[in-house]
Amino acid sequence: MRLMNNLKQLSLTLACFFSFFTLIAQKKPNVIVIYTDDQGTLDLNVYGAKDLLTPNMDTLVTSGVRFTQFYASPVCSPSRASLLTGKTPQRAGCPGNAGQNPYSTNGLPGTEYTMAEMFKDAGYETLLIGKWHLGYQPEMLPNAQGFDYSFGHLVGCIDNYSHFYYWNGTNRHNLLRNNEEVFYDGQFFPDLMLKEADGFFERRLKEKPFFMFYAMNSPHYPYQGEEDWLTYYREKGVAYPRDLYAAFLSTHDERIGALIKMLEQRGLTENTIIVFQSDNGHSTEERAHHGGGFTGPFRGAKQSLFEGGIRVPAAISWPGKIKPNQVRDQFVSVVDWMPTLAELCGLNIDTSDLDGKSIVKLINNENTKTNHEMYAWEFRDTYAVRKGKWKLLGNPYDTSNRAYKYKEKNLLIDLDKDPNESVNLYHDYPQIAEELQQYYLKWKNY
Repeated sequence: MRLMNNLKQLSLTLACFFSFFTLIAQKKPNVIVIYTDDQGTLDLNVYGAKDLLTPNMDTLVTSGVRFTQFYASPVCSPSRASLLTGKTPQRAGCPGNAGQNPYSTNGLPGTEYTMAEMFKDAGYETLLIGKWHLGYQPEMLPNAQGFDYSFGHLVGCIDNYSHFYYWNGTNRHNLLRNNEEVFYDGQFFPDLMLKEADGFFERRLKEKPFFMFYAMNSPHYPYQGEEDWLTYYREKGVAYPRDLYAAFLSTHDERIGALIKMLEQRGLTENTIIVFQSDNGHSTEERAHHGGGFTGPFRGAKQSLFEGGIRVPAAISWPGKIKPNQVRDQFVSVVDWMPTLAELCGLNIDTSDLDGKSIVKLINNENTKTNHEMYAWEFRDTYAVRKGKWKLLGNPYDTSNRAYKYKEKNLLIDLDKDPNESVNLYHDYPQIAEELQQYYLKWKNY
């Protein structure tokens, strides 16, 4: 009898034990990554843009930790590849933009382990809503890279109403759900994204946490802000092309507010981590009317390794777990999100092969040092290396249309004293320049 009672007690203890850990597993936080497209370095009110109305993004980035020295890549695909793999674009196999047609073979290799696969392996539902731009080959498509569900476009941008990709060659429709073409002619793409999110929240498996990559196509050109916003900015005297860009950015801000309201209405806010980030600096391409974004003192824009091309607005929010209204000035990179989210969500993954490092300690303590003593970028034939206040640029390329008097092949910049990157100290500090140069060569040949 005593043996039977002991067995029953052991059975009850084990049942409670497994029920407890089942409950813990079910309470893993949801994760949403809101990735904006070509949003300028300082294009939020809280980052210093005085001529914009961005109340929803401002609320989001002030509800947790906001970063002032957060870095990505200078163009779309490499930035996304780093986000999803925790590696630099070169090590992730996607150093430049992915191909834009079904015959292209460049993009994020299917052999890379992605953030979506990490969450899926941990029992999460995973979905992509919005822009992919990481390849056309079957093994590169979102549903082959860890996403249970996908809706959006595979190319770098689309018209927000016709959902056509306009570029060199034949213009073509590019809107897909789970790799199957779908048609919503005339419907505004940011609103279609919201409908997809709303549909997911309605049908999702309540016992499972979710990971949503909400990859917006705005404020990337074509600038298609709502008429009311365009009128507002023009009445405020905002000049062209800033008026077009600002109208689209405020239109985009309203959609981010609508997404967050969906979470609030379903009681999901407290257990959802939200990461917010732009993929790169604002565009000065012809299709972007040669500009519109704001970088303050920073030189450069999209496609450039000057600060305005790679320093982006970014933040992380988790109500009740991350204190609001915090700012971190330490150097942080897009590669850091994957190990950071793994730690916050209690996921056991091997991070030894990643270039990124968890910033949980930095999030929790403002006095924590950066994880990256040195960091390097390479894009086309340009490169940059950062160490503390020092930044080395090789074959510099400026897309910001600012007066640029230095034509040397190598620049050494003291960012603390010269955020405009206009004073070349390369010959004044040869030892520092050599140290950064050697780091780049070692990194390149890793």
